[in-house]
This record gives sequence, C-alpha cells and structure tokens, in this order.
Amino acid sequence: MADTPFYREEQQCSDQELVTKTIKNKQAFAAIVRRYEAPLLRYVSRLGCKDASAAQDLLQEIFVKIFLHLNDYDHSLQFSSWIYRIAHNETVSYFRKERSRPSVLTRADDFFLFERVADDVGLSDQKEHRHTILEIKEAVDRLEPRYREIIVLKFFEEKSYEEISDILQIPQGTVATLISRAKKKIKIYLEKN
Repeated sequence: MADTPFYREEQQCSDQELVTKTIKNKQAFAAIVRRYEAPLLRYVSRLGCKDASAAQDLLQEIFVKIFLHLNDYDHSLQFSSWIYRIAHNETVSYFRKERSRPSVLTRADDFFLFERVADDVGLSDQKEHRHTILEIKEAVDRLEPRYREIIVLKFFEEKSYEEISDILQIPQGTVATLISRAKKKIKIYLEKN
C-alpha cells in the first residue's frame, strides 16, 4: 500500500487538502483516519483510557464524530487542534459515563515522558533527592483532571500553547496559568514524599 501513487499523494497532502477531498468524496476520509489513528489512540491512552479495547471503541466514536461534523470544521483552526478537541471531549465524556478516574500513561515505554515534566518543573536540578519516574507519574495522576489534561497536551503530546488553547477552547493566557499551577502542584506533591 505504501508504494501506491495514491498513498504517496495522500502523504503529501496537507490536512486542509484532505478535508476538502473528504467533503467532495467521503471515501477520502480513510486518509484522515490513517494520518491520525495512531496519534489519537496514543492521546486517548495518555488521558487515561487503560483498556485497549475501550480505547479502540472510543477511537471509533471519535472518528465517527469527526466524519459527521467535518462540514462544521472551522478552517481558521489547525485541523489537528480541531480533532484533538473532539478526542478530548469524547474521552472526558467516556470517563464521566464510566465514573472512573483516569491515570496518565500505563505503558512503560512512555515513562521517559515524565522526565520532560521533571526537567521543566526543575526536579532534575535537585541532587539531594532524585524522584523516580513512578513518583512523578503518581504526582501527575493526583492532579485534578483539568491540570492533568493540560500536562498531557503540553509535555506528552508536545502541543503549543496555541494548539492547547484551540483544543481546550480556553485563552492562551489561561493555558499558561494552568500549566504553571499544574507544575507547582506536581512539585508540592513530590515534596511531600
């Protein structure tokens, strides 16, 4: 499949071009699914959907919602921000329905991402007490959902303030404030250990 001319053309298309093609021909939506399936599944898992089967079901619901609302997409936003917002909202709704408290990251191969948080919070500079990845993970898990979500977007999904603003539909100044507060809370939780 990777050698077909259609696949090569699809890889070179921008998100905007894929949206335009999909609006004209619904079968072109497969290209959007191929482009965003892995990143959105990773994002849903990082927001705390631990069950692989539930994450796949949730991903299907996300793509159905994207497909149904593609005509409503605001072209002034980045397409990736728009679909991440849909993924975020669907995941939050899932946790409400399940009445469960999500836990950030459960895959051991993603644990290195907590080092980014530790570096940014200034925990790497502390020579007298190095915190383990598990301690940092537990501190992030203890955060209120709005703080945990913003940490996932900033450090694990590597989204810019502008993208986070678009995804969560909050001003960029609020994004900066929430990130700052979340980092302070993480530091406080770790200092109590």
